[in-house]
Amino acid sequence: MDLQRYLSVFILVSLAFTPLPLSASDLEREKRMASEIVDSIMDGEPVMLDADGTDFLAIYAETDADKPRGAVLVLHGRGYHPNWVDVVYPVRTALLEHGWNTMSIQLPVLEKDAKYNDYLPLFDESVPRINAALDYLREQDNEFIVLVAHSCGGHMANRWIKRTGGKGISAMVVIGMGATDKGQPMQDEFNLDKLDVPVLDIMASDDFNAVKRYAPMRLMQITQANMDKSKQRIVPDANHYFTDRGDALVEVISDWLDENWPAE
Repeated sequence: MDLQRYLSVFILVSLAFTPLPLSASDLEREKRMASEIVDSIMDGEPVMLDADGTDFLAIYAETDADKPRGAVLVLHGRGYHPNWVDVVYPVRTALLEHGWNTMSIQLPVLEKDAKYNDYLPLFDESVPRINAALDYLREQDNEFIVLVAHSCGGHMANRWIKRTGGKGISAMVVIGMGATDKGQPMQDEFNLDKLDVPVLDIMASDDFNAVKRYAPMRLMQITQANMDKSKQRIVPDANHYFTDRGDALVEVISDWLDENWPAE
């Protein structure tokens, strides 16, 4: 490990995660997860970002392409982390090969057995984190930014759209959006119709019932403003977490990006 990387790891584990007095998220769990994953990152570098006084982990990676196409910002599902083996890792690493810089960030988390309703207070906490990540990507000269959000990350992105109008992104990909727990219906309305950018809505063939049930509503919203580019796609032989189907998921995303914004 070189000196710069060693210092990054030391700072991440030792100095990060200054809690907000009113924070509802489990910052100690975030710190433990960061200490477990940061030294195992092979693609990209750990970066600490600040969201209204709270430090959080991000992983930024640059493509080897001579001219990057832009950046992809990946939001993980409930209780996971920015290097999660399913969905996050496949998307953030494979899209590098398609000419995209990538960033994944740590979203607010709770204990492992927390349910959808438990996470409701954390949705607003995610908004400044998403904004901080977008600011960082723009500082790295990424003009075209695609927001990719899976499961609970989709709920948090939905709240971000509600609070900001979705400004600062050029396209969005939602994966398994609308997932909740039994007897706990969504508390937020979908805000996809507030976006003025194209949206790709992805479901697994064996996705949760709530994701499938809300599909017509999501499709109606995403096609209102961008009928030509906004699409809804199903990945066959996949579950909600796209276990062992990361390659198929990435193919759907990269094909949509190539179709609408081909590499120069």
